[in-house]
Amino acid sequence: MGQTRIISGEARGRKIQIPPSGTRPTSDRAREGLFSSLQVRFGFEGQVVLDLFAGSGALGLEAASRGADEVVLVESHSKAAQIIRANAGVVKHPNVHVVEMKASTYLATAPDAHFTMVLADPPYELADESVVEMLHALTPKLLDGAVVVVERHVGSPETAWPAWLVPTTQKLKKRTYGTARMDMAVFDAELLNSDNTEQEN
Repeated sequence: MGQTRIISGEARGRKIQIPPSGTRPTSDRAREGLFSSLQVRFGFEGQVVLDLFAGSGALGLEAASRGADEVVLVESHSKAAQIIRANAGVVKHPNVHVVEMKASTYLATAPDAHFTMVLADPPYELADESVVEMLHALTPKLLDGAVVVVERHVGSPETAWPAWLVPTTQKLKKRTYGTARMDMAVFDAELLNSDNTEQEN
C-alpha cells in the first residue's frame, strides 16, 4: 500500500494511505497546484466541501487540513472507504464524514443548498455524458458562489458545464499536471433561475 502526505495546514506533513487498487489517486504535483490555486482564489476557511469519488480522501482531507468547516468524502469502494476513515483519523478534523456510497446515490439523497466547494475526481473512463449528468444532479446541493472542480484526463474534451456553472477566469479555468486536467467553474444561482424561467415559458 502506497502513501502520500498532507501538503499544508494543521495536518501538514502527516502521511496518509493510498488504496492499493480500484482508485486513481491525484498526483502530489496536481494536488499541490490545485490547492494553491483554490487557496488564492477562494480560500478554505468556512468552506463546506464535498469530495466525490474520494479514493484515498487526499483532496477532501487536504481541504480539512487547510481550515474547511466540514468535509464529506464519498467513495463507493469499501476498501477505499475503510482507508479514508483511517486517513481521517490521521488528519484529526472534528467534522469529516465518510460516506460509502455511489456518487449518484449520494447526490440523490444529500441535503440541498449545502456545499460551497466540490472536488470531483471521477474515473477517467467515465463517459463525458455521465459527468454532465453528475453536474446536473450536483446543482441543487450547491450554495450560490460554490466552486466546482472536476479532474479529467488531459486528452478528454473540456467539461461541458451547464449554463449556471460558469468557468472561472482563463487563468484558473483549467490547469494541467501531467495526464491530469483540472476544470473549474463557479455556481451562479441567478443564471439557474433564469434558465428555469425560460423553460417554464
